[in-house]
Amino acid sequence: MADGKDTDKAPFESTSASEDSSSEAESLDLAKNPFLDPEVAAYWRQVYDDAQYECRHAFDPTLTWTEEEEKRVVRKLDWRICTWACVMFFALQVDRGNLSQALSDNLLDDLGLNTNDYNYGTVVFLISFLLAELPSQLVSKKIGPDRWIPIQIVLWSAVAISQCAITDRSGFLATRALLGLLEGGFIPDIVLWLSYFYTSRELPIRLSYFWTTLSVTTVATSLLAFALLHLRGVNGWAGWRWLFLVEGLITMVIGLASFFNMPASVVQTKAWFRPKGWFSDREVAIVVNRVLRDDPSKGDMHNREAITLRRLWEVLKEYDLWPMYAIGLISFIPQGPVNSYLTLTLRSLGFNPFTTNLLTIPNTIFHIIFLLALTRLSEYLNERTFTAMLQSVWTLPCIIALRFWPGVIKDAWGTYALITVLLSYPYCHAIMVAWTSKNANNVGTRTVASALYNISVQLGHVIYSFIYQDHDKPYYREGNTRLVAINLLAIAIFLTTKAYYVWRNNQKERKWRAMSEAERVEYIKHSPVRGCKRLDFRFAH
Repeated sequence: MADGKDTDKAPFESTSASEDSSSEAESLDLAKNPFLDPEVAAYWRQVYDDAQYECRHAFDPTLTWTEEEEKRVVRKLDWRICTWACVMFFALQVDRGNLSQALSDNLLDDLGLNTNDYNYGTVVFLISFLLAELPSQLVSKKIGPDRWIPIQIVLWSAVAISQCAITDRSGFLATRALLGLLEGGFIPDIVLWLSYFYTSRELPIRLSYFWTTLSVTTVATSLLAFALLHLRGVNGWAGWRWLFLVEGLITMVIGLASFFNMPASVVQTKAWFRPKGWFSDREVAIVVNRVLRDDPSKGDMHNREAITLRRLWEVLKEYDLWPMYAIGLISFIPQGPVNSYLTLTLRSLGFNPFTTNLLTIPNTIFHIIFLLALTRLSEYLNERTFTAMLQSVWTLPCIIALRFWPGVIKDAWGTYALITVLLSYPYCHAIMVAWTSKNANNVGTRTVASALYNISVQLGHVIYSFIYQDHDKPYYREGNTRLVAINLLAIAIFLTTKAYYVWRNNQKERKWRAMSEAERVEYIKHSPVRGCKRLDFRFAH
């Protein structure tokens, strides 16, 4: 149990189910059902009733289903839930990522700005983004992500459209701040929504689809930008103004449609515009019970129950989750400045605005491939730390080459090839988000922890926004030296996190084994300890 794998998550799971499962060839392995013990089932039923958990009526400790039934249900979830989540991720990336494309059309010159002003705009966006993370999660938990996420998309789309009218530095910074405030919290909000439908082991793969969607969006919007930037001069507008207007309208449509495509839970898919719902009663029961058997704590809060200040404080001081935040803070810095300055670098190498946007596509395609491969590898090995660390192992030699290779800037195609390899790195964010969610081990904790993890990532983005300075261009030797050191630190943090969670699991296991069977049952039924501090929970690593 000390290895932190999913199969060892709940020490109180019954092992007597093997006889039952062997007598039902078509049934799934009932040893994965923690509710086989009647006392455990009764305890959790009371928890769900007390919390007014919206799916409690579908809870059935004795329910069985076939593997084929489960596959059909998951495919249906992927089509109904995951696909629309990808569409909403598309909307996020369109309005969040089109600034770099606008830069290739001389946005800075048109507004009388320099690269330091661009850095300030990035920092303003990121600080606004991270300040909105936690409040957004609290609002989402209170009114439901199915309501809050569509509101977010509609509001930020309105701001995105307004960017077509900015004329100076003040307007640039104001829209950056508003976009950050409205987009902040979107990712943890949607992860919370998805956790209602998927098991902890399925979530990383679905999240990898979302970040794949972001990469696909980059390709699609690069092609769209190639067309829209050619509108420069139409109606007296610069091409980047048309870019902001058209792409903002696209995301506005997605936001409005999201009000009709986000059910609050699997038992709430029926509505006046969808009278038959998406799932049969049998499918609803399977979805609810498979999620609860994977993580019983997912039913200890109603999906429209607010987070109290006391619970918020408890999560803030939950030191066992701090390693997740440390990884989020450090591990995404090394590649950040290179990615942010990609279009500016390509322009400085002599490529025109249209070629520049097309040249951003290859690294994005490779990024998709390696992201999916890394997430699949993590699922196959049931291992998080070493697979996620491959991101830092990949970027280290590339950044060292970028720092010391004498051909930077002088050799346009050589520099482009090096940057493309660097930015094709296997992205571990999907693994990290799901890992944080799993180690929280409680809906309330998960809600806040997901926001805190994302805040740490945004803080890392703020840090890297200051690494490339105007006085250091065009080679950015000082900046790249810092990136090498930070990359080494990221690898060290991954290794330390692995060692810490192995130690904590061993510590818990010793205490658990020292208890009698009666003491364990008493602990399960009456211990006030919640979340990842429980002795019957093991950290994934």
